[in-house]
Amino acid sequence: QVQVVESGGGLVQAGGSLRLSCAVFGRTKSSYAVGWFRQAPGKEREFVAAISWTDHTTYYADSMKDRFTISRDNANNTVYLQMNGLRPEDTAKYYCDADLSYCSGSVCYDPGMSDYRGQGTQVTVSS
Repeated sequence: QVQVVESGGGLVQAGGSLRLSCAVFGRTKSSYAVGWFRQAPGKEREFVAAISWTDHTTYYADSMKDRFTISRDNANNTVYLQMNGLRPEDTAKYYCDADLSYCSGSVCYDPGMSDYRGQGTQVTVSS
């Protein structure tokens, strides 16, 4: 049974940094990519960033590509999201999705319901 566990969220002041981690256990499916989505209260889920499981192709939402960096450590099945220059509008719950099948241009598409999604980690940015 797959487990996806996010960590690293917290409260930070505007301009600060956080590094989120996503550990994936028991992955048996050959997915194309792993990435992060976020959801703020009252808003829809939003793509943040993703990285291919097999090469180093990365994808970023336009508003985050200059501030966020995604990376992975395949030996430990862990994906990281380094977030710099955080803004109050980055406040959201961040979810790791380890089974992304379709990416095009600079984004990956929300897989909808998924067993390869963690419970999320809260990021709160104060002004």
